[in-house]
Amino acid sequence: MIPDPFLPAGMSELVFATLILASFAASFITVAFGIGGGAVLLAVMASLVPPAALIPTHGIIQVGSNLGRALITFSHIHWPAMAGFSVGSVIGAAAGGAIVVNLPPAVIQIGVGCFVIWSIFAKAPRIMRDWPILIGGISSFLTMFFGATGLFVASFTKSLSLPRHAHVATHASLMTVQHGVKTLAFGLLGFAFADWWAFVVAMMVAGFAGTLAGRLILDRIDDRRFKIALDAILILLSIRLIWAGGSELLAGPAANGAVH
Repeated sequence: MIPDPFLPAGMSELVFATLILASFAASFITVAFGIGGGAVLLAVMASLVPPAALIPTHGIIQVGSNLGRALITFSHIHWPAMAGFSVGSVIGAAAGGAIVVNLPPAVIQIGVGCFVIWSIFAKAPRIMRDWPILIGGISSFLTMFFGATGLFVASFTKSLSLPRHAHVATHASLMTVQHGVKTLAFGLLGFAFADWWAFVVAMMVAGFAGTLAGRLILDRIDDRRFKIALDAILILLSIRLIWAGGSELLAGPAANGAVH
């Protein structure tokens, strides 16, 4: 039996257990292969968590997961990227929380997916490497509406050409900042995090366990294989984004035609 405080209103024990396993698996994937866990967790949560709570709870859970990942790889963090990205994250989250975005989420998905694929097969543009404040601003703006922008941030981290441990450590640190700023923004906007605290803590603990397990894989593969796995996962996630965005755009006119 799962204690009642851990179960948000309306959530069954089966759903809770599924989400705990998903949190473990998501952190394992991200540490072992550099990216992918946040998107996996968001996809699972999207079908099991109420829409109004999805982005805020996913964000604060990702704070815990990324912070744990950053702490166990702390000595590998590439610090020069942190300051500018942090400033940009504050600006982007503030802008995202203050305005209504007219750009359809489907267009954002397609755009991010295409950009990431292009950045893998083409030489990373200098702006990706030299302007962390801009990357922080854009990605934090998008994450207020889109949820998982780790894919976009991973393209920036990849442009730094870091060894595998430094890639994982730096990406985790950047995402801790971004999700932390986003969580603060949602708190200021009035989201009731207190109603979800026990669930969030349980998800963070499961995520940290996945981080420790994933670190075992990271320590056993070399940089070349890590980069191959990272590129493959980035491509697959990008194709998924483009497919999801394209399907939503195509479904829009069809749905409108059905109504009329």
